[in-house]
Amino acid sequence: MEALAERLSHLDAHVHGAIRVVAFYDTLMRRRVDLPALARASAGLAECVAGVRLHGTGRVIRFSPDGGDASASTASASSTAPITLDEEEIGTVWLERPGPPSPLDDVLLDRLAIAAAAVVERYGPARTTMADPALVELAISSDNDEAARARALRLLGFPADLPVHVVAVRSRLPLDRIGGLICPARPVKAAQLADVGVILATTVDPARFPPGVRAGIGAAESPDRSWREARTALRFTTSRQPVVHHAGLGALGLLAQVPKDIARDNADVAAIARIAENAEDLATLDAYCATGSLRRAADLLHLHHSSVARRLEQIAKTLGVELTEPTGLVRARLALTAWRLLDD
Repeated sequence: MEALAERLSHLDAHVHGAIRVVAFYDTLMRRRVDLPALARASAGLAECVAGVRLHGTGRVIRFSPDGGDASASTASASSTAPITLDEEEIGTVWLERPGPPSPLDDVLLDRLAIAAAAVVERYGPARTTMADPALVELAISSDNDEAARARALRLLGFPADLPVHVVAVRSRLPLDRIGGLICPARPVKAAQLADVGVILATTVDPARFPPGVRAGIGAAESPDRSWREARTALRFTTSRQPVVHHAGLGALGLLAQVPKDIARDNADVAAIARIAENAEDLATLDAYCATGSLRRAADLLHLHHSSVARRLEQIAKTLGVELTEPTGLVRARLALTAWRLLDD
């Protein structure tokens, strides 16, 4: 390469400069630098601010020529180039030269774009929402140390300065579709682990889950704890409440810690099991527990309130509680929830 550059330098100074730019980026790629190091080196070479942005994550990396991080401020790009991987544009690189463009800016940006694509291909983030299950498991496992977890998240494409929420999902819909809906235009990855789908996302919009999806959303900042919370919240989902945020469970979350054999032997829970043998009675009790009102329960069930009242009278006898009293309603709600948790 150096011999070729020397011969070409006698022919054209521009060609000589272009060869040196190419050699510069070849060296960076051999050293397997990451995107911030690539942007920092480019800014030093161009002697102006250089930036990299990935469409899939929205992450902006921007450095000044002195090597300082300039991502907090913005300015107009003097020249840009697309980052292309597998014939798809995945991002943009640019220079912010205050004066007229340099004759070598196009060459520099072309090589920067090629190098950035190589970094993304090697380290992530991948363009697709679906991720390697092994990496996702590393990110959410409580058995790993923080260094291993941070590396897994980096390989999945999550910037260190963004929170990661974990969602546990059961659905027949593709996980990548669900992930794209609940976290549009932001970093999101998904994988299937055993019988539960896992979605890692920087933001989660509960209102955007499509019909037919059961989802539990973790609240903790640490991905491993958020995963435990998400699985717990998933256990509390019902057809009436298909999406549950762990933060909204409050003290109800304690029911998930009760051993199943103890819950099964409880008299109220055993009574719910008997009531569940009749689908109409179970639906009636569910509606009444959800509303706390006989008339509103009747509206949900599309029945006359007198019919619901007769059913509730029989249900109350089976439970051995007075459902019209606050204490009886609380007991019924807790027993119904505990009985549902037995199936998970």
